[in-house]
Amino acid sequence: MLKSRRTPAGDALSNLMLDLFRLNSLVLTAGDRLVAALGLTSARWQILGAIVHAERAQPVAWLARDLGANRQNVQRIVNDLQAEGLLAFEANPHHRRAQLVVLTDKGRRTFDAAMALQAPWINDLSEGLSVKDLQTVHRLVTALRKKLESNEGTEDRV
Repeated sequence: MLKSRRTPAGDALSNLMLDLFRLNSLVLTAGDRLVAALGLTSARWQILGAIVHAERAQPVAWLARDLGANRQNVQRIVNDLQAEGLLAFEANPHHRRAQLVVLTDKGRRTFDAAMALQAPWINDLSEGLSVKDLQTVHRLVTALRKKLESNEGTEDRV
């Protein structure tokens, strides 16, 4: 059996992805700690943020797509947030069964409180890092995400 070899770029990207997995775990843990007193988790906070930053109210399936998440997981969290009064459902004029998800006043206050906690945390975390380097990493991660979203580089190879 022939063993495929990675290119130097493939090795570098593989190493980067391993670091990104670890970073993702650390970011989620830090986010959970940061907003725990507000009754949030990183996942709940992320969904509130997706709703806040959407151009208009969206159904759960669209929120899941925008987050790159599983629709069923997003639905479960949205239902929990709705039960706690942070979100509400509104009729969707374009689809009878796919209700739109909107923030309540309580949801907006909770999200704003989370962002007030996030600002000093992110400022401290970014201290000593170059804005130019951060922008370069952002461009690289965005390019990789777009390639994966368009299925480039993800086809099965034998």
